[in-house]
Amino acid sequence: MKRAFSIILLSVLVYFVSCQDSTTNGQVKENLSVELFEKKIAETPDVQLIDVRTSEEYADGHLRGARNMNVNREDYKEQFNMLDKKRPVYVYCLSGGRSGNAAKIMQKMGFKEVYNMEGGIMKWEAAGKHIETGSAPSPRAGMTVAEFNKQLSQKKYVLIDYNAKWCAPCKKMLPMLEAVVARKKDKLAFVRIDADEHKALMKEKGISGVPYLELYEDGKLVWKHDGAIEEKQLLDETRL
Repeated sequence: MKRAFSIILLSVLVYFVSCQDSTTNGQVKENLSVELFEKKIAETPDVQLIDVRTSEEYADGHLRGARNMNVNREDYKEQFNMLDKKRPVYVYCLSGGRSGNAAKIMQKMGFKEVYNMEGGIMKWEAAGKHIETGSAPSPRAGMTVAEFNKQLSQKKYVLIDYNAKWCAPCKKMLPMLEAVVARKKDKLAFVRIDADEHKALMKEKGISGVPYLELYEDGKLVWKHDGAIEEKQLLDETRL
């Protein structure tokens, strides 16, 4: 009897742990109704809203602010890798099938939170909600390496701040960086590069996260730092 009870208890514990793991690892967090999906994307700053249909379907009608990333294209993983895996992603398609598949793919790619809209844009329209028409905007090319190199000729020292609008540590560091540059403006230039607007440059330089800092002296990289940093450490390491 005790043995049977132990087996049952072990099974319950295994099930509970399994359920716990499924909520902490990357996964499809929820299949949301149209109403809840609308509410959550409205409440999320700089929302990552993805329409996984074809460009033709997207042009016929899409949710405001959605980016078009066709899950059936051969380069769909490259498209998904342009997103921030640590932040929530909201996906939809025509009726929920393709977006559900896309959400599972994102889960395997390491995305922490993926929300799928049940019923897709068909249910969205049936509920009388607004859609927009027109082709997806062409992606911005951003700064080229040649243009970047021109920035390095401004002064003897150039401090590069790679950042993003959604990055809290970037925002926290900015006043400190600006203060340092202001005190040393006779020899130090300051260049800020938005990672989302200059994806090609970020990829070319092999920078995969923000905040990220670089210091150039006479056009040569002399120091770099990945992550947040305090003023004392910055000054000690760079000797500015």
